[in-house]
Amino acid sequence: MQSFVHEAHAVRVVFGAGSFHRLAEEAERLGKRLLVITSPEQETLAKKAASLLGESCACAYPGAVMHVPVDSVDRAMTAIGETDADGLVAIGGGSATGLAKALALRTGLPILAVPTSYAGSEMTPIWGLTENGVKRTGKDLRVLPRIAIYDPDLTHSLPAGLSGVSGLNSIAHCVEGLYSPDANPLVSIMAEEGIRALARSLPVIVRDPSNSAARAEALYGAWLGGTVLGMVGMALHHKLCHTLGGTFNLPHAQTHAVILPHAVAYNAAAAPEAMARTARALGVSDAAAGLAGLLRQVSPVTSLEEIGMPEDGIPRAVELAMANPYYNPAPLEADRLETLLRRAFAGAPPGATIE
Repeated sequence: MQSFVHEAHAVRVVFGAGSFHRLAEEAERLGKRLLVITSPEQETLAKKAASLLGESCACAYPGAVMHVPVDSVDRAMTAIGETDADGLVAIGGGSATGLAKALALRTGLPILAVPTSYAGSEMTPIWGLTENGVKRTGKDLRVLPRIAIYDPDLTHSLPAGLSGVSGLNSIAHCVEGLYSPDANPLVSIMAEEGIRALARSLPVIVRDPSNSAARAEALYGAWLGGTVLGMVGMALHHKLCHTLGGTFNLPHAQTHAVILPHAVAYNAAAAPEAMARTARALGVSDAAAGLAGLLRQVSPVTSLEEIGMPEDGIPRAVELAMANPYYNPAPLEADRLETLLRRAFAGAPPGATIE
């Protein structure tokens, strides 16, 4: 057996239907004046959280924005100062958790996360900030949530199409975890199981959005994907998605969903064992083709063009992706990256010839 290092992160996980109603009980572990953070779309849920928390709720703050612009963090810092909050409750998708992490990075305040999507950010010490059209990321244990409450009932508000792309985002964590240089036997088991759970449940959710069992299985897969993301380094797929999202303000989950099959095809020959495990979890013979097929099954969008990527921005995206060295199983080559992005822009199959 190969040698490895495994570093576990201590997040208290409360999983199960109806577990959101344990919010006040769990929040007692954090502080006495809690800032509840959501996006504007989740304001109703923020009010419900405030009701559950009672006097422990310092303020319901619906100011989370996609890709965590620095000015949104500055505004939230003002709310912390005005309320004298000593803890953060993030409810929603990656935007809410991302804002809470940015605040924790500045203040050291503890976080309780309640995910309503399959983003997985609640299980990682990874933060991201966007400034002047560039998204930068880093790792810091101060931003790792202390507690994560996973209530599948809360994901019923996530439309079927968004559920599909959010789940593919989580599959991306698992796939890149399989070929990470930090991978170890436990990470690989979790990654393969995460892919299997999501690939099995997402098509069911798209056909029947009210299917509670499928919602629970997808959230379980997302927990696994987020745990993998938090324990190992990511590679080309995540670098490209952060570049595209921060530079062109593309929607996070949709960008991950569209890029994933193409990034996997790019790395296939250089990571055969990871490809074999991915294909096995998907129940197919070819990982990239299987992911492209799953994308068509569960997502209303299959191209970067459909989500607002400008075609003339592709050279800039390649330049940014090549700018800083990072690990990837296959060597990073500008011409190959441009071909990858042109395929993704057109919604062409992975490996297709692009004129």
